[in-house]
Amino acid sequence: MTTTFIRNHQYNYIKKQSDFVLKTLRSVADRRVLETVRYSAEVNVTEAFSSLTTEQEQMLKPISTLEKAEDFQQYISGFEPYLEPFPPITLKQIQKLFPKNKKMKLPDLASFDFRYVTYLAWADIATNKLFIVYPYEGQCIGVEGRIIPTHKKGYCLFCNRQQELAFLTVKTKPELASADNIASVGQYVCIDNHGCNQSITNISSLERFVLSVQK
Repeated sequence: MTTTFIRNHQYNYIKKQSDFVLKTLRSVADRRVLETVRYSAEVNVTEAFSSLTTEQEQMLKPISTLEKAEDFQQYISGFEPYLEPFPPITLKQIQKLFPKNKKMKLPDLASFDFRYVTYLAWADIATNKLFIVYPYEGQCIGVEGRIIPTHKKGYCLFCNRQQELAFLTVKTKPELASADNIASVGQYVCIDNHGCNQSITNISSLERFVLSVQK
């Protein structure tokens, strides 16, 4: 039985490192530079994991020995059986994460390939709402916010790539505050959640945001 150990953001990071090595091979002739880039890529991909078995580490290390585009493609595709998918979730479980929103638009779960999902997100265009579900320490956290398209490109908080953004605001109720004291947190995020999931390589900013607005 195959043991999954690669989360979507780690898979994206491996692809990013592979692309960088291949680009360097095509544009740099200096052997010392190439060896440095190869060594750095090997270190980077292994350090993207908090723990690895010897077998898993050996699967990652060949990034420093690849030569051709097809070699890199085979290297990347070889990890697909080891992808750890987004935890199973039902529409009923999603509804329970948003108890105050009885008429919320629910996502089409069949449309997601959960191997490539770091955070589950869907928009309700009619109400300008964005819903996010993120797994954290064995539990799923639901975040509901209002989105306003900016029609401008900039850096997304979650994936840190330059893309067309929306401004997401989430209402929060600080602890020990009065019922009327409701603040809001706003951040710029990708308007294309699917593309964001394909690009995110580090979950630190995403987790900080989700935990900061958790109710």
